Amino acid sequence: MTASALAARAAAPDVRRFKIRRILRALLPAFSLALVIAAIAYLNPRAISYFGFNLMLNLAIPIALATIAQMFVIAGNDLDLSIGSFVGFVGCVAATWLRDQPLIGGLTLVGCVLAYAALGALVYLRNLPSIVVTLGMSFVWQGLAILLLPKPGGRAPDWLLSFMSFKPPLVPFPIVAAILIALVAHIGLMRSSYGAILRGSGGNAAAISRAGWSLFKAKVVLFGLTGFFGVLSGLALIGITTSADANIGNGYTLLSIAGVILGGGEFVGGRVSPIGAVIGALTLAMAASPLLTFMRIPPDWQVAANGAILIIVLAARVLISQRGAER
Repeated sequence: MTASALAARAAAPDVRRFKIRRILRALLPAFSLALVIAAIAYLNPRAISYFGFNLMLNLAIPIALATIAQMFVIAGNDLDLSIGSFVGFVGCVAATWLRDQPLIGGLTLVGCVLAYAALGALVYLRNLPSIVVTLGMSFVWQGLAILLLPKPGGRAPDWLLSFMSFKPPLVPFPIVAAILIALVAHIGLMRSSYGAILRGSGGNAAAISRAGWSLFKAKVVLFGLTGFFGVLSGLALIGITTSADANIGNGYTLLSIAGVILGGGEFVGGRVSPIGAVIGALTLAMAASPLLTFMRIPPDWQVAANGAILIIVLAARVLISQRGAER
């Protein structure tokens, strides 16, 4: 037996262990979602039904879209602290201009996406910390939302209400929408050649630059995609709530970050999972579902459950990595 064959045979167990660890890490988001569903089924078996899932996942679609928006920024080794207020501003636009003056409303939403792309250009060209830039923009979006809608009100366009109230047979609409969101994001970011470049721009920017790809363009595209999915999140949210409030999306910033991390993402560029992110968003949405209030579970306990789920999953991820390193 040759030396190369012996080396390959010796390395085979390490390769198998690496694959097992990778599979276990990938299954953690699904396992956390399964645990939440099992707990709800134990508390109230009737909640595990078409109607029950519709109630529990009522806000899952905008949360999933906001999580995917955050995921694109994290893929580029950045962080967006303005996505929540941005979703709120989009909601205010949808409930006012998009309904009363569709052309102006549509152009405003396009301008929002372009503004996000411009933020990416600013972060790259001036080498500014994305956390600082997006934190500042969170106040800008919040202020614009208050100027547009000083008090809660407005109404979502009829076409948006009809779309978000769609009820397909057999499978609840939030689950269908979550599957579609996950597939689109996964194919675009994980299976396309340019998706690999976008992930590489955060994970190994030097290698991407040496290969001749533009890091500036990658940053602009990542932030532009964040703006695009943020617009979709705001529209979905107003389609569900029917009216708007300048503060309606404030909690989405932390939810989106938690969803990405819970879904297997890391604060290291390129290490994200679109499918995991959507599963993480569904888990957080179910754990904080208004339906649980009717089960006599206090809202404070629901918030604590979200934190506990995130800590447990992160601890399990670290444990899997440490076990692999010890071997």
